[in-house]
Amino acid sequence: MSDTLSHFDGAGHAHMVDVSDKDITSRVAVAQGHITMTPATLAMIMEGRAGKGDVLGIARIAGIMGAKKTAELIPLCHPLPITKVALDLVCDTALPGVRITATVKTTGQTGVEMEALTAVSVAALTVHDMVKAVQKDMVIGGIRVTMKDGGKSGLFEG
Repeated sequence: MSDTLSHFDGAGHAHMVDVSDKDITSRVAVAQGHITMTPATLAMIMEGRAGKGDVLGIARIAGIMGAKKTAELIPLCHPLPITKVALDLVCDTALPGVRITATVKTTGQTGVEMEALTAVSVAALTVHDMVKAVQKDMVIGGIRVTMKDGGKSGLFEG
């Protein structure tokens, strides 16, 4: 792991990292997070009783869209040719809430960790938006990269 911040130049000014000399490789990142809620709110989602529609289906699409828009949202991210975005939203009564996992792939010169994190974040925000009328104090948390592979740094699992 490097002890320098790549998004700052020698003078300390923010800049977009030059990846033009990096090898083009297959890259993948997986991120996870969750949104907690009351058992009653979760039951409403699981039973399909949310007034706005299919909560998990709409959150899945929103997460995919979020991954595709990452470079527009995060100022120093490179726009990437994303080749796959998959979201898994699982209702967990033990939480209680929804566990969200995003897998993003590309073939390029930089990784897709930010895209995976954005996908999870947007999916969780969408779940919140879909059911906030019945519960306003849901908590989004635990958003982190759990795996990345490809490029010079290779495999990371955390």
